[in-house]
Amino acid sequence: MGLPWILAILFLFQQGAYSDSLVIEHEGHAISEMKRAQYSDSMTGIPLVNQEKLDKFMDELDKRVQKPPINAALDGAGRIISEQTGSKLNRKAFEELFYSFIFEGELLKLEAPMLTTYPKVDSELLSNIKTKKIGLYATYYNSRNKNRSHNVELAAKAINNHVVFPDERFSFNEVVGMRTREKGYLRAPVIVRGEVSEDVGGGICQISSTLFNAVDRAGLKIVERYSHSRHVKYVPSGRDATVSWYGPDFVFQNKYDQPILIRAYAQGGQVSIVICSSEDVNAKTRQVPSASKKLPEEIKLEMDAGGSEPKK
Repeated sequence: MGLPWILAILFLFQQGAYSDSLVIEHEGHAISEMKRAQYSDSMTGIPLVNQEKLDKFMDELDKRVQKPPINAALDGAGRIISEQTGSKLNRKAFEELFYSFIFEGELLKLEAPMLTTYPKVDSELLSNIKTKKIGLYATYYNSRNKNRSHNVELAAKAINNHVVFPDERFSFNEVVGMRTREKGYLRAPVIVRGEVSEDVGGGICQISSTLFNAVDRAGLKIVERYSHSRHVKYVPSGRDATVSWYGPDFVFQNKYDQPILIRAYAQGGQVSIVICSSEDVNAKTRQVPSASKKLPEEIKLEMDAGGSEPKK
């Protein structure tokens, strides 16, 4: 009988005395349990770990224990709110502990090992890039339309304090996310195939359109932009940017060598978006026609949800 077989028999003999369960804890609380038989296979008598199952378990565990870092931000008065570190599962350390459980049988429970994660935007960076305004645009809306106003203000909050690094692209749909009732969006007028209807999130195209004009003034590169199938009144003709979760997006790219910061406000019938950067940025701004300060009539023409041939 060869040595591998002897080792395998010894292992299997010892394994009978090992615990079959490993309890996973996080911050002192049991959150999961692993069964030895579910993650170890025996081929030709030699025990092997099922790596695919282990990887899948670590994926799910990481979702439960991770705490995303929080970027530094500016409050309404322009004061810096400090960043916060986060944490995620230390997969390498966890795997080593799990192998110890499988092959040595000493563990009955373990505290999920964690790694500290850091935000992309800290207070030092933010204090540097908030100083110079390179693009500003304002539009106006009827604040008496409560549902539409609510959606406009919610979308403005979603893009406020977002930092775009050099060569990075900003996608309105990716940053704002899907407009759903669960996120607080309400039904308001939209444009679908050139016709007025109502849908959840109506009104947010005023934010994407205001952002487009601020970004264009700042001299940033417009990657993707579509006009509504019908004229909207809150920006000059041809200066709008329609967005839809399953359709058009507004995308721009920061071609400067400094990060840029988006500051967005929507309150009391006015949307204001400012593009800021550091004093070192060599911005090449552009001339963009301003929106009328006259409060438009009740705006019913909004988001183009697709179906027509949009202009790029």
